[in-house]
Amino acid sequence: MRLKFTVNGREQEADDVWEGESLLYALRERLGLPGSKNACEQGECGSCTVYLDDVAVCSCMVAAGQAQGREVRTVEGLADGDRLDPVQEAFVEAGAVQCGFCTPGLLVQTHDLLERTAQPSDAEIRESLAGNLCRCTGYEKIMDAVRAAARRKAAGDG
Repeated sequence: MRLKFTVNGREQEADDVWEGESLLYALRERLGLPGSKNACEQGECGSCTVYLDDVAVCSCMVAAGQAQGREVRTVEGLADGDRLDPVQEAFVEAGAVQCGFCTPGLLVQTHDLLERTAQPSDAEIRESLAGNLCRCTGYEKIMDAVRAAARRKAAGDG
């Protein structure tokens, strides 16, 4: 099947999409967007989190065909050209990235949290990020990054 959808603000087409293929596979392999990571393929780790019509989803659990005619925003779409999103800046500055495998999903999920809750409590941050697993950081730097991103957005830096 031919898949037509909008990805990061641009109309995209992918040919020969298999019915059971995941949105994650279509993004990475057919469109060359490697940001979202393929880790568990079971919706358990959050590394593949993207927006589908402004709802954060694990793209490994969404059939590519479900994106037909819809809007997808990946971690690559958070930045505005060469200008990083405040969430991306905060993660870099806080040292919340190590191996980087979980980072794309954490960035999208944090972005989503801050769109819904401008100044989340630590409990709200933990709850929002509970579906994103990280083996490297111990989460404290991630928590620092989310807090910093919230401050940036509140100050009008994003």
